[in-house]
Order: sequence, then C-alpha cells, then structure tokens
Amino acid sequence: MCHVHFVRDVLRKVPKKRWKEISQRLKEALKSVEDMRRLIQELEGEGLKRVASTCERYIYDLYNYQSFPERHWRRIKATNILERVNKELKRRSRVVGAFPNERSLIRLAVAILIDINEEWLTGRRYLEMEENSL
Repeated sequence: MCHVHFVRDVLRKVPKKRWKEISQRLKEALKSVEDMRRLIQELEGEGLKRVASTCERYIYDLYNYQSFPERHWRRIKATNILERVNKELKRRSRVVGAFPNERSLIRLAVAILIDINEEWLTGRRYLEMEENSL
C-alpha cells in the first residue's frame, strides 16, 4: 500500500482536531515496522481503537517495498506510476465518449498501455537495473 493513501485512510478515522498530531506520528512511524507497532499500542492506549486496527490491518502491506534493493525504495513505496497510467487511460478514453462495444474499449486500453510501455523501454529509466541487483 502507498504511504500517502495509508495516511489518508487512517486520518478518516481520526477526530479532525487531532489530524495534524496523528499525521505527524504516522509519518514518523512509517520508518520501520517496530515504530509502527509502537504507535499502534500508543493509539490503543489513547482510545483510538479504530485507528489502531486500521494501522494493524495494513502493517505488512506498508513495508513490502523493503524486500527490494534500497536504491529503489523511494520510487516503489508510492503508487505514483500506477496513478499516472490510470490518469492517461481515463484522459484518452474520455475523448472517445461512448464505445460501440467492450472489445473496442479493450483495444484502446491495450494500445495505450503498449504505447506507455514502449516509451518507458526506449526513453525513461524509472529504476536503474543492473545484473545481480535483485
């Protein structure tokens, strides 16, 4: 799970007057699993059981990115690239408006995804991959 979306989901369960405080504590706790577990216990002690249970539910998803090389963490701990792809799909499909059938929608989506893939393969480097890096 993306850290930004995690914080947003947790803050939905926090009283507004405590948003700033809890937001800061969450950002600090995102550094390690141990810090997050400590925060969960503190939140339960403060009577914020819904907030603590939300943190507990996502705790393993938050740190999946750490199984990859550390030089990639900054890029893969967020869902920015997926959000960009979804935004491009939406932007280009809105131009068409109504599709005659499901297959035409799928054809357009696949063409867009192929185009994005080719752009990333030939031009941009999102992650520096070396042999034996994983």
